[in-house]
Amino acid sequence: MKYISTRGNAPAKNFTEILLGGLAPDGGLYLPEQYPQVTRAELDAWRKLSYADLAFAVLSKFITDIPANDLRAIINKTYTAAVYSNGRADSDFKQITPLRTLEPGVHILELSNGPTLAFKDMAMQLLGNLFEYALAKKHDELNILGATSGDTGSAAEYAMRGKHGIRVFMLSPHGKMSSFQRAQMYSLQDPNIYNIAINGMFDDAQDMVKAVSNDHAFKAKYKIGTVNSINWARVSAQIVYYFKGYFAATKSNDEQVAFSVPSGNFGNICAGHIARMMGLPIGQLILATNENDVLDEFFRTGVYRPRGTDHTYETSSPSMDISKASNFERFVFDLVGRDGAKLREFWSKVDTGGAFDIKGTAYWEALPKFDFASGKSTHQDRLMTIRELWEEYGVMVDPHTADGLKVGLEQRRPSLPLICLETALPAKFEETIVEALGRQPERPAALEGIEKLPQRFDKLPPDVAQLKAFIAARVPS
Repeated sequence: MKYISTRGNAPAKNFTEILLGGLAPDGGLYLPEQYPQVTRAELDAWRKLSYADLAFAVLSKFITDIPANDLRAIINKTYTAAVYSNGRADSDFKQITPLRTLEPGVHILELSNGPTLAFKDMAMQLLGNLFEYALAKKHDELNILGATSGDTGSAAEYAMRGKHGIRVFMLSPHGKMSSFQRAQMYSLQDPNIYNIAINGMFDDAQDMVKAVSNDHAFKAKYKIGTVNSINWARVSAQIVYYFKGYFAATKSNDEQVAFSVPSGNFGNICAGHIARMMGLPIGQLILATNENDVLDEFFRTGVYRPRGTDHTYETSSPSMDISKASNFERFVFDLVGRDGAKLREFWSKVDTGGAFDIKGTAYWEALPKFDFASGKSTHQDRLMTIRELWEEYGVMVDPHTADGLKVGLEQRRPSLPLICLETALPAKFEETIVEALGRQPERPAALEGIEKLPQRFDKLPPDVAQLKAFIAARVPS
């Protein structure tokens, strides 16, 4: 399996060649040259598999340059009940991603049983083990540079802490995450973890990561890699739970389902798009945004118009406070027929603060075949959804999952069972849960009082030169 850049001006590479690097040399994102197809016989066989075995079956189609026995060992190390138990005594955690049924045809796929209580663990724990394997083979080191709006940072740091030959430089918007999210990251005292609070929004931090990644001389000298969802390995790992969720919610592979996905950076729902392209019977992908509704605007109007940090709202679902969705480029590449020149034309406008419009073009006419729907949820919407779920079902959800359920129930086709992807446990967003329900969410015993732990981080302005100097001062020559 070879990987190509969405921008069309980079050589095709193997999985392990793109694993440690992130962005392609031409500034694009890597995708498989073609999506592997899943046969009906494979779907029938996969329905019975454990999560680890299913992950091996799916990822083997994308990773062809790691020996099968090594890949299976990496996956088995990642997806164990010990990692995904969250201290729970019941047997559900053994499924890794248990399906919670609210009523017939309405489900929540639990993705937040990992060590940081967020769905990002599902891919990040695997990425940490893949990095360690690849670096050991090369006797090399890696300096990971990432940006987070809340959950990516802690998931990356918990996956990489103590890993040999790896340092993590994680950027986050200063004061814009929940107190729990900040504590999870900033309380880590591991010497290979560096938290950098940027005086700006997530989009500022993300732009800094891209700028450093596009400085090829600096990237090579300081061995810069990335764990953001621009890294293909993250997206490929997330494809697995779409298959697992589908099998859990259906009785046969003749059925179709709708997935509703809270979406900020488009990485999570991009994995669903790829699962569908592989042949998983997804009848509808529903994209849910918060007040930062750039992606919803595109699917409604054909206009993709990132609004800049000055017009990005701070909301009660902060992990989605994003107006420039990095992974959206992967979907648009497929939408334009994998035409790298057309993709470059569109993104030349986006990268200079502009927009592009596909309304009235062949691309707009082609959009419906990808089976997307979209919608937006506001603060009052998510409070109401959290209350209704608690009162009707005794189920407590975090604000992002509430966004997904609200939009999913509005937009799904009535004939399709709805699977909403859970994004985090409510404990990560205590302030909003208290506002909605007047009560504290439960949290695992190991995380009680985490906000009181000493916190360690550095502040920087949104200045690429200062970020480079920060990294250079902490990486041995």
